Amino acid sequence: MLRIFTHTLLLLMLMAACKHKAPLPAPAVNIIDNGGVDIDTGICFTRDILPIFISNCAKAGCHDAITARDGFRFTDYNSIVAKEFVAGNADETELYEKITEDRNDKRMPPMPDSPLTEAQKSLIRRWINEGAKNTSGCSTPCDSNNYNYASGIKPIFDTYCKGCHSGANAPKGILLDTYLNTKSALNSGRLLGAMKHDAGFTPMPFGGSRLSDCEIKQVEKWIEAGAQDN
Repeated sequence: MLRIFTHTLLLLMLMAACKHKAPLPAPAVNIIDNGGVDIDTGICFTRDILPIFISNCAKAGCHDAITARDGFRFTDYNSIVAKEFVAGNADETELYEKITEDRNDKRMPPMPDSPLTEAQKSLIRRWINEGAKNTSGCSTPCDSNNYNYASGIKPIFDTYCKGCHSGANAPKGILLDTYLNTKSALNSGRLLGAMKHDAGFTPMPFGGSRLSDCEIKQVEKWIEAGAQDN
């Protein structure tokens, strides 16, 4: 009886020592209606993955091209997959381990920045497990007539801006993480010019590509309609 108890206790201790994260569900990315049948169009690196790294990781003082903290840059495909990256296996890839770390003092992005959302972590996991392909030139589903804040505008700011412009370290204190903060940022008169990469404005997303004409048109129409919280 003592031997059985001892073996059972050792087994429980080994199980507790092993850290296993439950795999995140592989999300559908862009769903199109094909004659009444929804089709998942799959992951596109430049459309779905790169904006996450540009907004949340490639910041000044962190993993931008100049700082490259700990030797990691997350500014483009080649730099993202350059170090300790295992295409086809997210669980063996260090950057995935970092973004899903349970301990706040270990996870990336670091405190006081917010962690990636479960949807963002799921996208990155799926992208890695599917071979981490460098797909580009993908069309972005966009409806320029959808300029409601909740369904059309907020997703744009969440994708391209929120990672950088949230929390205590937001550049110049500009916050784009909630409706009220975004509406407040409009009062500076510089938000749209930065998004359009107009002369005399700091182009945004910083270090990233200009938003599509359709996405910019959505924001323009939202502003023209009074920038409502709808």
